[in-house]
Amino acid sequence: MSSDPRDWIAASLLPGIGAVGLKRLAAAQVPPSRLLDADSEALSLSGARVDTVRALDALAAGRGEPAERLERCLEWLDSGAARCLCPDAEDYPALLWQIPDPPPLLFVRGDAGCLAMPQLALVGSRHASRAGAANAYAFARALSEAGLVITSGLALGIDGAAHQAAVDRGAATVAVFGTGLDRVYPRRHRKLAQTILDTGGAWVSECLPGTAPLPGNFPRRNRIISGLSAGVLVVEAAPRSGSLITARMALEQGREVFAIPGSIQNPAAHGCHRLIREGAVLVETVAHVIEQLGPLLGSYLPAETPAPLPQGLSEPEANLLDKMGYDVAGIDQLVVLTGLSAPELMPLLVSLELKGAIEPVAGGYLRR
Repeated sequence: MSSDPRDWIAASLLPGIGAVGLKRLAAAQVPPSRLLDADSEALSLSGARVDTVRALDALAAGRGEPAERLERCLEWLDSGAARCLCPDAEDYPALLWQIPDPPPLLFVRGDAGCLAMPQLALVGSRHASRAGAANAYAFARALSEAGLVITSGLALGIDGAAHQAAVDRGAATVAVFGTGLDRVYPRRHRKLAQTILDTGGAWVSECLPGTAPLPGNFPRRNRIISGLSAGVLVVEAAPRSGSLITARMALEQGREVFAIPGSIQNPAAHGCHRLIREGAVLVETVAHVIEQLGPLLGSYLPAETPAPLPQGLSEPEANLLDKMGYDVAGIDQLVVLTGLSAPELMPLLVSLELKGAIEPVAGGYLRR
């Protein structure tokens, strides 16, 4: 039988009692009510300190900040704004419980049932290139069609593209917050966040309501993104990207790590290249992900459908597109590659852009 969420929330507010201490209580089947009653076994298991015992007295008397935060949180839950999943709840995600420091509280808004489905974390740069965002959208959509729930952090860039791909096909996606669920961050994604709920997805956070988007919250948020998921796909990441933190946490948690390579000229691809050098699975197609995660989906493997080339290209346009390759190509470089002059190239480039075959980017043009 599950313990009262109130007891878990109260225990989490005590100084000196972190996620690891509360996991010890749950693993030993010691309810948090015994900790709140200052039971010696519970105090020892949780790693309580002297200031923990002092805080217990204040909490029991309804004094101090922990008591105030507890009451605010309970009022928020009573309003029906969210659910609180505790470690001994039947629907607490089993995969998340396996990590070294699972969140003792998991606030969920939306359909908590999707947390029990096979999930893939898809993360990357907040300052994504157009190509990176397009890759994130395409992979997230295809992986969602393959039966995986896409999990990410609702950030700008790659995260937002991944969530958008799922909701565009009416599929569930999980957004893990680095704030309380009473505020959406970044604010620019409020409409996307609401659509996640409308399409059967969920918002998840370990933070109590009222928690601001402080920098320290997000690295801890990342362990939940990877902990909920069978694997992590990094689409685009700079060498110091927070996405690499998620990838490292995934490795520590025994999860699969995947990375999409990019141009060596693109700084936002260097983090993915580093992951690949360190052993991440190099991903070029959706099949490369599904093959690794096959046991979660049985023998199902979606058929590869090559992307069609733009129709209606003239022979000069097709030749130019072929010579461009897949890296950013500037006018001077194209003059050398094709033997055409700049005035001869410009009408072809404009036509290819109008036909959706290329797009202008910083430094030149990029094949789509």
